Amino acid sequence: MSDLRPAPDDRSVDELAAFGVVNLDKPAGPSAHQVAAWVRDRLGVDRAAHAGTLDPKVTGCLPTLTGDATRLAQVFLEGAKEYVAVLELHGTAPTDLARVVAEFEGELYQKPPRKSAVSRRLRTRKVYDLDVLDRTDRQVLLRVRCESGTYIRKLCHDIGLALGTGGHMGHLRRTATDPFDDRDLHTLHDLVDGVAFADGRDTPDGEPDESLLRAVLLPAETALTHLPSLTVAASAAREVATGAPVYAPGVVATGEFGAGAPDDGDLLACYTPDGSAVCLGRLTGDPDAESGTVVELERVLV
Repeated sequence: MSDLRPAPDDRSVDELAAFGVVNLDKPAGPSAHQVAAWVRDRLGVDRAAHAGTLDPKVTGCLPTLTGDATRLAQVFLEGAKEYVAVLELHGTAPTDLARVVAEFEGELYQKPPRKSAVSRRLRTRKVYDLDVLDRTDRQVLLRVRCESGTYIRKLCHDIGLALGTGGHMGHLRRTATDPFDDRDLHTLHDLVDGVAFADGRDTPDGEPDESLLRAVLLPAETALTHLPSLTVAASAAREVATGAPVYAPGVVATGEFGAGAPDDGDLLACYTPDGSAVCLGRLTGDPDAESGTVVELERVLV
């Protein structure tokens, strides 16, 4: 299998940088694009991509893909996002605050703000969970778990209108982007220190120490754990590398990695038996069949 990517646990730090992800704790100030550019330059790779824009003032979970892993960016559109937001009310919070807030769970109509980078067309987004964590007379601390592409600023504005006081979003922090959350975030300082230690520049004895960088820079497969999976033979992976779809005879297992077995139409990830990602695609056939196409490709990763 020497012509395929090594197993995730067997990769050098250079190979990790070429197909990796950093679960970054974005600071307030720079844009998400600037942060991704800093990661790219620090690791010395040709490209890096963030997993969902955060405005300059917003902090928190910003998974950043490096090298060839930028091909995976679409997977973050499949998962949910979670935020903690401060709703600043323009008057005293009414006694029925919790009831009004609860009405915003479910499918909502939203039009992107004027400053957004997308077309301002009315669209729907789902709010899966919306909880009041704390409150004062004019401030409400909200936890929002929602579909990717939901505008929290617009949500806060609409809640303020429904409460009769008016309101706007204050501080916002993203606490999760499936499959990542804030339990294992790393700062830009961690990344800088990891690179310096791996080079031996800042270690006490001048010897390279890769442990910190390996804790920060993860195999790109980590970004796929919320997707269902198929395992394909190495020979099938080589065919995928040339643009062929996944055929039934090449499938050796279902649900071995990630979030279990796929259903028809699911976005899924295909792996070699050693856990190396091969492609993203949609299930179009029966993996247990003797012949026929099983996966139509969307992104080739080898």
